[in-house]
Amino acid sequence: MLNKVNYKILSVVGESIADVQEKMDMLARVRKNGYELRYASAEYKGDREIVLAAVSQNGCALEYASAELKGDQEIVLAAVSQNGWAFQY
Repeated sequence: MLNKVNYKILSVVGESIADVQEKMDMLARVRKNGYELRYASAEYKGDREIVLAAVSQNGCALEYASAELKGDQEIVLAAVSQNGWAFQY
């Protein structure tokens, strides 16, 4: 029988699994088309793994990254390596 504590734990775990699945879905989308980053939430635009995947696929996706990640040397280098025009972002 579920008591309140067990139910709360299951709720949190269920939300975590859903969050992980949502992130994996976004990661798959940007790996296929970096411009999908423009439709991402602010949280994902600030997620290093997602942004790096996006700019590696399409350097100009850097335009949609968070301000903090636009200043990240590795991300900018990946973007510019993929497309020199990405430097403008």
